Amino acid sequence: MPHISDKGLSIAPSPIRKLVPYAEQAKKRGVRVYHLNIGQPDIETPQVAINAVRNIQEKVFAYTHSAGMESYRRKLAEYYRRTGIDVGYDEIIVTDGGSEALQMAMTVCLDTGDEILTPEPYYANYNGFAAEAGVRILPVRSHIGNDFALPPVADFEKALTPRTKAILICNPNNPTGYLYNREELEAIAQIVRRHDLFLICDEVYREFCYDGAVHHSSMNLAGIEQNVVMCDSVSKRYSMCGVRLGCIITRNREIYDGAMRMAQARLSPPLLAQIAAEAAVDAPASYFEAVNTEYRSRRDCLVSRLNEIEGVYCPNPRGAFYVTVKLPVDDADTFARWMLESFSHNGATVMIAPASGFYSDPATGRHEARMAYVLNREDLSAAADCLAEALRQYPGRL
Repeated sequence: MPHISDKGLSIAPSPIRKLVPYAEQAKKRGVRVYHLNIGQPDIETPQVAINAVRNIQEKVFAYTHSAGMESYRRKLAEYYRRTGIDVGYDEIIVTDGGSEALQMAMTVCLDTGDEILTPEPYYANYNGFAAEAGVRILPVRSHIGNDFALPPVADFEKALTPRTKAILICNPNNPTGYLYNREELEAIAQIVRRHDLFLICDEVYREFCYDGAVHHSSMNLAGIEQNVVMCDSVSKRYSMCGVRLGCIITRNREIYDGAMRMAQARLSPPLLAQIAAEAAVDAPASYFEAVNTEYRSRRDCLVSRLNEIEGVYCPNPRGAFYVTVKLPVDDADTFARWMLESFSHNGATVMIAPASGFYSDPATGRHEARMAYVLNREDLSAAADCLAEALRQYPGRL
């Protein structure tokens, strides 16, 4: 029997989804599972998007332009201008989710064997995208002790090698919820300018900033306009994860043309998703105001409840809807599986994402886990009760 490729073998399983079989078995036993493991909001999708799909007039579901429907790209450009990012519709390529945007950015900007610096912990799927592109992720460690602030410039400089071609940041961050301020972004821009690197920016969570904090886009960093590639998605912004539609944006024509060739190779982004997303852009400002108020309330609920548990430390993030938490356990992977296989409290248990998958060296995240506050406050509070009881009973508690 033939063997699959080294590239295929190098793609690690998702730390977010690898415990799904154990959750399914728990549900079959009648145990309710509180899903804190995945960023799937329960916020309703804007009604205008749902209505647009219901009222589709097309007689043929045809291919669209490889860059996406011009009407949608024009609307996206208007949206970005409203948020202070001046881009043209012809600098946007619509992609099959933010994932394809990141794959395109890595493939077009880097050669096989090149390296990308990124603060860790980082979104686990970056590893898969890098493996597919034949490039390496080089981590620059941030620490829960200072709530995952940007590592010092000296740490980035120390990590550089002759094969380093890009820096990748997620702002606000997944999995930590950390929001980089203007000074931190300017520090990154200095490194990019000094070493002539690409800057790949994952800005999927830009709309979710709390406590008066403001999101600063990497697209607005002066002096590196030709170095920046922004990746975005409608999944979280409009609670449309199943639509699987994103975009890649750059002012660098060479990058754009390379990404366009990749877009042509896969023909076009999905028609129905574009119809829904184009309508969603018209969602009123009140939609985001209500969503942000709800998420801030959920964050406050989960963070306060977690920090009440002996031995647990949870930073208070100012963006996205994730927290990375320190747990008093011997191994978060073992603990997460144990909660699904062997534990329940009042007929329920909790599913978390062990942080091992968000670090280049899994041992680094051995005592941490990512949790998403995408459930309502009542469920979040019940999940915190379950977690507290689980930590009391867990045989490997530290």
